[in-house]
Amino acid sequence: MSDTSGITIRALASLDDYRAAVDLQYETWGRGLTDVTSATILKIGQRVGGVSAGAFAADGALLGFVFGLTGVEQGRIVHWSHMLAVRADAQNLGLGRRLKDFQRAAVAGLGAHVMYWTYDPLVARNAHLNFNVFGVRVVEYVRDMYGDMGSTLNRGIGTDRFVVAWDLDTAELARRRAAIAAARDDAKFRAAPVVNPDPGGEILRAFAAGGAPALRVQVPADIGALQAADLGAAARWRASTRAAFEHLLAAGYRATGFAATPTADRAHYLFAV
Repeated sequence: MSDTSGITIRALASLDDYRAAVDLQYETWGRGLTDVTSATILKIGQRVGGVSAGAFAADGALLGFVFGLTGVEQGRIVHWSHMLAVRADAQNLGLGRRLKDFQRAAVAGLGAHVMYWTYDPLVARNAHLNFNVFGVRVVEYVRDMYGDMGSTLNRGIGTDRFVVAWDLDTAELARRRAAIAAARDDAKFRAAPVVNPDPGGEILRAFAAGGAPALRVQVPADIGALQAADLGAAARWRASTRAAFEHLLAAGYRATGFAATPTADRAHYLFAV
């Protein structure tokens, strides 16, 4: 599919809409998925300020959906975007961004200040989307956040996640996106030491202790292909990046950018103090 004409982004409304969103979860994460958001929860969530929305083709087929819940954190309204999925044959059409923008507008209208979600930092394409398209901030790294979800996408590597924040203030988001672009294009990014993989951790400890202003953490360009070809290697990537992310965040470093080259087998996060 390459034609975006006739695609509509709207709230889920009918029982067929909700059921189609459940089917898309299985299509995306596998029939073994145990952490399914049911049609009932998709509907009830909307009644208390949550968002359940879809991208619909001209013939009514669901091409993608987004789901999140609205709540209160330290006295302010926030939103947690729990699920986003786009059908395989409708990817690269910008539907993920359109769904997020719809969600953003909906929760901003409720007075929310920030939107949270998670993603797997080993998935380079998602890192690019989160940093270079959305302009997120990394809030936390959580080990095995969702446990065994029964999804083939997490086979052998667990469900470690970055918790990220997306500012809903337009001016603040513009500043964040500009900072990410500047970090990505900065020569010091390309020259920054890479701290993983390093089984002994000596490189990571040495640079962190010395206060190096910029460091990089590398990830494979396609973790899914690596899982299929060499599950042991994929697990080693999880271990090395987990050590690097946890150490750097604890040492006061911030994830300030992400860069990937289409022809390379590695992509890199930039961390700076």
